[in-house]
Amino acid sequence: MEYGDGGALTAQRGTWINMARAPRATNAFPNSSFPPITPPPCPGASNRSLPGLDVPYFLTETVTAVLSVAGNLFICTVILRDRKLRAVVTNHFLVSLAAADILVGAVAIPCAQMADAGLPRGRPTLCLLMLCTLLIFTQASVFGLLAIAVERYISILKPFQYPSLMSPQNSLLVILSSWVLATFIGSLPLMGWHKPFPPDGQCKFNAFIEDSFKVYFKFMACMLVPLAIMLVLYGRIFLEAKRQIRKVAEREVEVSRQARRRRVLHKELRLATSLFIVLFCFAFCWLPLHVINTLQLACPGCPIPSPLVLATIVLSHANSAINPVVYVFRMRSFRQAFTATFPCTWHPLPASAPGKFSASGLTPSNRLELASHNSPLPGK
Repeated sequence: MEYGDGGALTAQRGTWINMARAPRATNAFPNSSFPPITPPPCPGASNRSLPGLDVPYFLTETVTAVLSVAGNLFICTVILRDRKLRAVVTNHFLVSLAAADILVGAVAIPCAQMADAGLPRGRPTLCLLMLCTLLIFTQASVFGLLAIAVERYISILKPFQYPSLMSPQNSLLVILSSWVLATFIGSLPLMGWHKPFPPDGQCKFNAFIEDSFKVYFKFMACMLVPLAIMLVLYGRIFLEAKRQIRKVAEREVEVSRQARRRRVLHKELRLATSLFIVLFCFAFCWLPLHVINTLQLACPGCPIPSPLVLATIVLSHANSAINPVVYVFRMRSFRQAFTATFPCTWHPLPASAPGKFSASGLTPSNRLELASHNSPLPGK
């Protein structure tokens, strides 16, 4: 009896030792199909998979957005509140360009900030729609500058055909067509021209938009071609203005008539110079980003510093904040509007004030007010 009890005690002790040495079960029910339960992470634990916020980039983009919205809203307010400025066809295109820049500051830049943080995560349709918004508004700005260049070319080189070619109805049709075309071009990734959604679920522009679309289509076809056309048009404008100035100087006409002609040509040249500066600023702001995109396509393994890429993105968005500065400080009508509207109330200058919102000789009708009907127009 004692030996039997001792044997049972020894066997039970061995069972306890084997149980202690056995591995811990990962599931309370080994035959169950449910996965093992893992404890939730601590509330204070940080998720290292989330990309950190680039504070300098975020702040710089925010300042750029505020300046872009405020400056372009001022341009639209000046034009829409003055009847004579609304009657000038060129200002229709300026309002369209300012509207595109407002949308860049109010919508596109916040979308770029969200994309830099990888937001929204796990929602490919919303991510693609947000990225296409960036493409639409930037392309609308390109077409806006191109439309202004064409209008200036017709006004200066073909003034007699200007009233029929650039009537208010035709100008609105051109503006509407440019926005529709920009929307179609910017929506191409939404129609299927994009990469598969990243496995990590983060909404990144370069990880979702095809490199071929950015370089071959967006840059070369939709950026370089309009830029080349604008350069040719503004070159013709400057050459024609230079020829007219020499032609007027060689003529022996009465002083008052010659002075009127010189004043008209000076205003036309000043306007063309201002718009050319806008064009130059656009190329200066946008070309670095597209050059980097081209390098990434040609040399995928070449290291490009992330701060450099972010700097070119900020520079491209800064173009929307530069345009109002050019309008205000180079065009007399907008400078006068600046001094008139920056106080609390709007009070137009008297009719006898020199240079009151005469649109700075923007259309042939303004030239007819300054030059006699018998004198040839500056464009001829």
